[in-house]
Amino acid sequence: MKITIDSHGFKNAFELYGRQDQFSHCGKLALFEHLESIEQGTGSDIELDVIGLCCDFTEYATALEAANLYSAFTIDENLNEKEQERQALQFLSDRTTIIPFDGGIIIQDF
Repeated sequence: MKITIDSHGFKNAFELYGRQDQFSHCGKLALFEHLESIEQGTGSDIELDVIGLCCDFTEYATALEAANLYSAFTIDENLNEKEQERQALQFLSDRTTIIPFDGGIIIQDF
């Protein structure tokens, strides 16, 4: 049995599981759009697993904030803030799925 949901239903599923604060509103929308693009690209449906998504993905305000949590990441202190963010984004994109959106970034934890 299959139920197709839209972005509103996706958001409501997080509330149903008590995970409404796991991602921001914009973050949930970006994650929904990312999953939809995977479905379109593969031609396969994705089963919605809210708890699994909450375990596999984390939202951060910046790529630098996310990258700093990994010991393999070293920041070049000589770079300005914009270049440091670009360096962090490159570090993450070389290692995992990144979902940038206006106001933050979601990464697949690794």
